[in-house]
Amino acid sequence: MSKYPHLFEPLDLGFTTIQNRTLMGSMHTGLEEAKDGFYKTAKYYEQRAKGGVGIIVTGGISPNFAGKTQPLAASLAWPWQVKNHKIITDAVHKYDTKICMQILHAGRYGYSPFNVGPSRIKSPITPFTPWALTNRGVKRTVKDFARSAKLAQKAGYDGVEIMASEGYLINQFISKRTNTRTDEYGGSFENRIRFAKEIVEAVRKETGTNFIIIFRLSMLDLVEEGSTIEEVIHLGKEVEKLGVNIINTGIGWHEARVPTIATSVPRGAFTFITEKLKEHLSVPLITTNRINGPQKAEEILSNGQADMVSMARPFLADPHLVKKSKEGREDEINTCIGCNQACLDHIFQHKIASCLVNPIACHETDYIKREDFKAKDIVVVGAGPAGISFAIEARRLGHNVDLYEKSNILGGQFNIAAGIPGKEEFYETLRYFKNQIDLLGVNVHLETELNVDKIKELKFDHIVFTTGVKPNIPKLEGVDLPNVLTYEDVLKHKKEVGKKVAIIGAGGIGFDTAEYLTHSDDFNFYDFWGVDRDVKNAGGLKKPEKQDPKREVFLMQRKASKHGKNLGKTTGWIHRQTLKKYGVNFIGDLGYSKITPKGIEYTKDDKTHFLEVDNIVLCSGQISENKLYNHFKEELGDSCHIIGGAKLAEQVDAKRAIKEAFDLAYRL
Repeated sequence: MSKYPHLFEPLDLGFTTIQNRTLMGSMHTGLEEAKDGFYKTAKYYEQRAKGGVGIIVTGGISPNFAGKTQPLAASLAWPWQVKNHKIITDAVHKYDTKICMQILHAGRYGYSPFNVGPSRIKSPITPFTPWALTNRGVKRTVKDFARSAKLAQKAGYDGVEIMASEGYLINQFISKRTNTRTDEYGGSFENRIRFAKEIVEAVRKETGTNFIIIFRLSMLDLVEEGSTIEEVIHLGKEVEKLGVNIINTGIGWHEARVPTIATSVPRGAFTFITEKLKEHLSVPLITTNRINGPQKAEEILSNGQADMVSMARPFLADPHLVKKSKEGREDEINTCIGCNQACLDHIFQHKIASCLVNPIACHETDYIKREDFKAKDIVVVGAGPAGISFAIEARRLGHNVDLYEKSNILGGQFNIAAGIPGKEEFYETLRYFKNQIDLLGVNVHLETELNVDKIKELKFDHIVFTTGVKPNIPKLEGVDLPNVLTYEDVLKHKKEVGKKVAIIGAGGIGFDTAEYLTHSDDFNFYDFWGVDRDVKNAGGLKKPEKQDPKREVFLMQRKASKHGKNLGKTTGWIHRQTLKKYGVNFIGDLGYSKITPKGIEYTKDDKTHFLEVDNIVLCSGQISENKLYNHFKEELGDSCHIIGGAKLAEQVDAKRAIKEAFDLAYRL
């Protein structure tokens, strides 16, 4: 049984009881606007309810047209929309789980020329300057929130979450940064929180007492001219008096230049601010951000730092996280690694969200076992992310699987990734992989390198080549000198590297290698990014402290574009800022001439330059290891398959590799 009693202690709100203290935090998935979106959303949430989560909070739903994050975004503003939302609530209520609809007005974050704000001040992350709401417009918006809450109640939601953080409309009214009004909704702090208070009051009046109201309070804005801790406490007390049942923690505006949910953020990094608020408020408080498993959640609850924990992306990675924890099966949890690659990056590219480690997330209606399924004997060659993912899912479906790996360890490129500072979460995926391999009975053959003759001796219905990649060695004079290393030499084999290093190639592996080589042993997340844990400054910011890098690094690329152009949309800026803070020198738009025992010669701006360094590290791309597949593909035809890096090595792309693995498993 579970080791975590506090996590499974019910939460009594007086008129209703929450079965446990886990909340599936709000996260937009893109299903809200998709064809058959309500049906697909219902299936998505139903899986999480079946998995035992206490409360589900939906993605943001706008109370009116102006509040939409984009023109076609989801809303609940009219009675005819109720029946669609009821599809979702009926699905969730098959289980003992509550569901609350988040009411989100984007304000100036709306990606639309019709967006509005407290003042006509443009957001730095959207292209449209908002129209300033008139006094009448403010009051009409308050009524829209209340009407949307009432419609949510009619649709069967157990409550609503009022989104007042992350820099959305209510937060924009609260902050001097975005509110320059001179009427009763601007100026003093009391005036600036009037809008928030009127919304809470109107929602409570419209929905009655037996309806959950969660207030998402921005406890740490992480922007200049953000709220002070005294102001945050004051607003918390005010909405508490107005009938809010639960206060959720909001961390950071979307325009903040501090990472808040990426994998490099320590687990539970912002729980400290919830704990500070807990001393002053009596309603239950939820803490959030980078809590990705039951162990951390239990630690927070048992220490009295919060009353509930919110996890959003972890329920993408594993819909049955809570159930597995309750049954003492923590090792079977597919842990969120905080990569953002298939969830937030997809949303900002206007795609349906999913999960790198669980491609079924948000695609529950697509991955269905074939009606004509017949168990087959399958050989998998290569035990990297693609090979293991395929082996696990094919075995789960009922196939007989033999997995061959030439090395003595499972995981392939994930073993390299896990050694990068800030990417230690990849060890969790490796743990999950190994556990599932054992539980499902996949036949694993380590230290077994297959060649053409050995494959011909095997009996199988299908063979899947997932033989991965190897470093690309550029044709460059001196590339075979002793001072030249590949990224595998550095990251995998841990070869000694000097104090001054040139890296050839500024893609994802180049960035990872640069971070590995510069990362300080005394790294402190809060000091590095300037987060004021004492909250003495407005917005929770302080001056970042300089951190001394281990080495002087030069990150070089032929392209004239910015370094790391193809890094994740929501995390690329973090990697670039990290390397800049470590003093990494970015050199681009160049041509390589030759490598010598003393360094590297290159041309730039029609001039020849020489960079004296101790080592040159090659991060100049990868080459697919696909010779075996090419040998057998014509002979075996439809029985021969290739996925992952072996299929395409242009970018080492675990998201694509694992999705290809799942797609193939369900196709066979």
